[in-house]
Amino acid sequence: MHIETERKFLVKDLTFKDSAVSSSRIAQGYVAHDGGNTVRVRIRDSRGILTIKGPSTNGMSRLEWEKDIPLQDAEDLLPLCHGGIIDKTRYIVPCGKRFFEVDVFHGDNEGLVMAEIELGSEDEAFEKPAWLGEEVTGDKRYYNSYLTLRPYKTWQEAIS
Repeated sequence: MHIETERKFLVKDLTFKDSAVSSSRIAQGYVAHDGGNTVRVRIRDSRGILTIKGPSTNGMSRLEWEKDIPLQDAEDLLPLCHGGIIDKTRYIVPCGKRFFEVDVFHGDNEGLVMAEIELGSEDEAFEKPAWLGEEVTGDKRYYNSYLTLRPYKTWQEAIS
């Protein structure tokens, strides 16, 4: 288990695609989420992944445990997830010493594009590309577990 420290941002435009080194399709859902703890099942391309995350006190850092599982097990678990299934394409975009993971959402979360960067510490400085928008670290509306229950299409106009 390790501590994951990440920051989340909205994305202004799609110019990040020019620098992307890879992309993959992701389907994910939450078997359980309670008190800030989440149990997530994910299919990334043809790989099954089970992830357990602990609560975060500041929206930036939390304990994370992750394990590959057989693809068939992940496919069997997705229908057991609460709420909807997140469907997104993830782009890996190098920037300075780090990589941004940029998610372009589909389905009920269409129109939402977010970037995450995983850092070594909460106060680590990092390069901010021109396409990076408003920081939403700690804003629960942008947590994937929240988006399964309250998709972006149901509240996006309220923030426009």
